[in-house]
Amino acid sequence: MLVWLALTLASNPVNAQTTTSYSNTTTGAISESATPCATPMVRNFAVTANAQVSDVNIGVQLTHTYRGDIRATLTSPAGTVVELITNVGASADNLNTLFDDSAAASITTHNATDSTAAAPPYQRTFAPQSALAAFNGQTSAGTWQLSICDSLNGDSGAFTRADLTLTTVPLSPYADLSLTKSVSNASPAFGASINYVLSVTNAGGSTLTATGVTVQDTLPAGFTFTGASGFGSYSSSTGVWTVGSVPPGVTRTLTISGTVAASAGASVTNSAEISASSAFDPDSVPGNGAAGEDDSDSASFTVSGTRVAGTPPTLVCPAGTTTLDWDAIGWSAGTTSASPAITAIGTASIGIAVNGGAFLSNATYGGQSPTRQNVVTGGLSPAQFSIFQLVDFTSRSGSVATTISLPTAVPGAQFRLFDIDYAAGQFADRVTVTGSYNGATVTPVLTNGTANYVIGNSAYGDVVSTDTSGNGNVTVTFAAPVDTIIIDYGSHGLAPANPGQQGMAIHDILFCRPTANLTIAKTSSVVSDPVNGTTNPKAIPGATMRYCILVTNNGSGTATGIAIADALPASTTFVPGSLRSGASCAAATTVEDDNASGGDESDPFGASIAGSAIAASTATLAPGDAMAIAFTVTID
Repeated sequence: MLVWLALTLASNPVNAQTTTSYSNTTTGAISESATPCATPMVRNFAVTANAQVSDVNIGVQLTHTYRGDIRATLTSPAGTVVELITNVGASADNLNTLFDDSAAASITTHNATDSTAAAPPYQRTFAPQSALAAFNGQTSAGTWQLSICDSLNGDSGAFTRADLTLTTVPLSPYADLSLTKSVSNASPAFGASINYVLSVTNAGGSTLTATGVTVQDTLPAGFTFTGASGFGSYSSSTGVWTVGSVPPGVTRTLTISGTVAASAGASVTNSAEISASSAFDPDSVPGNGAAGEDDSDSASFTVSGTRVAGTPPTLVCPAGTTTLDWDAIGWSAGTTSASPAITAIGTASIGIAVNGGAFLSNATYGGQSPTRQNVVTGGLSPAQFSIFQLVDFTSRSGSVATTISLPTAVPGAQFRLFDIDYAAGQFADRVTVTGSYNGATVTPVLTNGTANYVIGNSAYGDVVSTDTSGNGNVTVTFAAPVDTIIIDYGSHGLAPANPGQQGMAIHDILFCRPTANLTIAKTSSVVSDPVNGTTNPKAIPGATMRYCILVTNNGSGTATGIAIADALPASTTFVPGSLRSGASCAAATTVEDDNASGGDESDPFGASIAGSAIAASTATLAPGDAMAIAFTVTID
């Protein structure tokens, strides 16, 4: 049953605000089988009044054991989607809540069981997970949709009612802006020059000139910018076209030129949207990202030619390799962190975190994800185990970040990712891999399969690949030292706004065995002389000089048993008791006695003198570490 109640506020008819409530009391079951997130329960609110929205609230009442299973969104007639609640409350039951941006607390803090007493009034008031203010400025007329789904197994409930409250003001003078975008060649070859053409039009029936108009057009990977011409100005770094003013009946046009950087068979989509305008627009809201509005458009091209799987670079490892082999390492279903031991490297740390979605459980792929499985095989025969991430993202911006931290850097690494592919209307895989070494960024080489293409350190799925095929493989190669690897898995522009189930597997990782690389440098300075003292001293007879020997490990492995020897310079005499040690020449202040025995020989550096020769040693020197030995002599 659908009912509504309207209440008019304020006495000034020009600025009058109207608050109208719409209720839906059509009950229905909520469970993982009746309302999965792929086909959620939808409750509609039909709004006939055409006004400008200034505030939106919605109350939702339902019963459900384990409220943490529930997700709910509200969609406006313009297509804007606001996330109300996503898997909040864990084992608490039911939902009896008014969602209001002005509430003191977010729904994400709600961990208590709600009452089943009839609403309204609603038992609690919370701010939704994303702001309902995203609807402000839109027109109210049309169908508003409340979508509710059960994302996990084992619990169920029922929808009771929902109350949508819209606060509106009369439509003000407006500028009806629209945007179109086209590409000059829909099937260019790699390296070809192409143009995007964008046009912003203010409808002839508009009553206002729109000012402050900007368009957001972030250029896609696969297109290399060379220039722009036309009305206004365009920044390729920010993606902003500054249009300025657009009078009624006028069209402003911009041409963006560039070359094709994607490989054969790649489909590249570029989307643009009006991001700002001074005037109210009756059928769109600048910058809201909503599908179906006339202030946004996209253009696509597919690179001509037949794609073949790339050939990964050969990993060169002077000291040999060692492997993180998932066939030999356990991984319990649902595990998001692990500390596997890697021969010749030590204990690694692996952490997996999902943002904007939830891991799924599927018995075919080993149960609750992330999990170790050998169903998605990358074409290997016999099948081998890999770590599989099966996830349901709530939007294209969702991602899973896998961070692999090593206890010591390695000279290089190589591994494969399985099943980076695409299914029309369901998902479009995107994976970006980065690394670091002592905090500095290290960029790997990615090699494509036939179901994906590579641009820089990202791969994009655009063809479907089966579970047992190698077509969706992507090979990642680090040819420089690395101590941290981050694999970011998500979606790209071909994915629907709410992607479906999608998954990727991380296969065995081949590491180059760490190697040490020691360098040695010797410096000297005059401390004083008998004539000048310490003011601009010279190396004359009787002068005192300070020498420093610095040994640095520039490699990725720990050096052991380091010993150095240095003969005193001719015509000099060692100053007894002057030996010092430290991690750098400036920090060489730790006193070392002149003999080769005692605790000072391992603190952690040792130094001694015998005759005219200086000796120094240390048990270990880790990557990036250094040892310095300083001493003083007089010139004979």
